[in-house]
Amino acid sequence: MARQLRFTGTDSKVDGCPALHTDEGTGEVVVQGTPVTDPEDLAQLQHFGPDEAAVVVPRELLVNWGPKEMERVPELVDRATFRRLFETFKHTAWRLETRRGYASDRQDPDFQEFLATGSSTWDPNEAWFVNIRRQTEAGKQVGRVRIADNPPTTEQLFLLDYARYNASVGEDIRYLWREDAVQLSAEDFWIFDSRLVALLHFDDADNLLNIELITEPAEVVRYSVVRDAAMHHAVPYDQFAEQVAPTE
Repeated sequence: MARQLRFTGTDSKVDGCPALHTDEGTGEVVVQGTPVTDPEDLAQLQHFGPDEAAVVVPRELLVNWGPKEMERVPELVDRATFRRLFETFKHTAWRLETRRGYASDRQDPDFQEFLATGSSTWDPNEAWFVNIRRQTEAGKQVGRVRIADNPPTTEQLFLLDYARYNASVGEDIRYLWREDAVQLSAEDFWIFDSRLVALLHFDDADNLLNIELITEPAEVVRYSVVRDAAMHHAVPYDQFAEQVAPTE
């Protein structure tokens, strides 16, 4: 059976070689590099089997991209610690939203207003909006890409309507149809300053279970690649709303 390989990283600036890949099934690392073929070089290798191959890779590749653990031990943080990240980030805070709905939204009075009238309300003095306005006015960037089903769920329509309030305090809200996002991660996460990921874990009822912080460089880069791809393909929320309107 073919391996399921995930690209881990490369130090190359041009052609992508040498590089590391990780076997998703076994955790083994596949090293891509220049083969060692000189008989005198091969003769110096210890424990070298007849069916094995040797490749040359820069030390920096293994230092920067080699996995530090076979299985990562999750670093879980409480809600208060998570909220402080939105006050202490230096440059950027960005989120990918992938679920069809969130329990926290369904419990929000603004959602109930949307169900009743088709239009949501907001409180500009809510702590979230006050802080995000302060951060964006200081020149920092806050944004999201939301994955939407076709047709959107009621919860997704609520968030699409509510996006105007997020945008009014400086958030960059964008959308992407789910069928156009098949190459993206299915995970919900925030990434701060391209150095720290807050991975959000939910149960089947869309309740937030816990928040896992990830700082391992190779993993952070993987989430950064997802962010860049999502931003490249997504469209601003108001343009997306025009696409949704004929299907409502």
